Amino acid sequence: MRRGALALVLPLVFALTGCGRLPGARAEATPARPEDVLDFHTLYSTNCQACHGANGHNGPAMELGNPEYQALVDDATLRKWISGGMPGTEMPAFAQSAGGMLTDAQINAIIAGMRKEWGSPSAFAGATPPPYAATQAGDVRRGQQAYQARCASCHQKPSRQQVTSPAYLSLVSDQALRTIIIAGRPDIGQPDWRLTDANGSARPLAAQDVTDIVTYLGSLRNPAAVSAAPIPVPRGGTQ
Repeated sequence: MRRGALALVLPLVFALTGCGRLPGARAEATPARPEDVLDFHTLYSTNCQACHGANGHNGPAMELGNPEYQALVDDATLRKWISGGMPGTEMPAFAQSAGGMLTDAQINAIIAGMRKEWGSPSAFAGATPPPYAATQAGDVRRGQQAYQARCASCHQKPSRQQVTSPAYLSLVSDQALRTIIIAGRPDIGQPDWRLTDANGSARPLAAQDVTDIVTYLGSLRNPAAVSAAPIPVPRGGTQ
């Protein structure tokens, strides 16, 4: 083939093969669209890790990698918080239907991945924890007494979270407080509801104790402090 003819043929070959690939070159995989990604680790690291920590531990928000947390919260509740956010906290809405970026399939993939990675059927070792949601009204006075008797000795230490601080309480909802009291946060040394006394004997908090303590802590919250997280409008139900 003459040089002039070759010069005319090569551009045609590039055009037919696409992206300048020579015949026989290996085609590159087409990147998936963001909404097509269903890998749990990819979704978690992109959307959850900054607040909840690598592998679900040691983040500023709830320890999702705690097996007791995974055993306490059901799928419907996880889906509600991920989809619509948690009012009174920094947890935003992630569902596309609520202005977020995730599809329903992606939210389901995150829930299934957390269950597989961090769930344990024996998380409570046969014990029955207080219910996730309060079933009765709390009492501030009883809550203050229970807090002073069961919680204050640890939380008054400079190295522990000052949970009575209005600044802290402005960033955490009553439900989040209740969840932490019940399931604990092992990553920061916070025990679950099965507290021990000075002699090392177990003295679990009753369900009403938990409710009363949360009610007391809620009474210390500064009503003028507003969380940076937007409060979503409930869709098809209440928070």
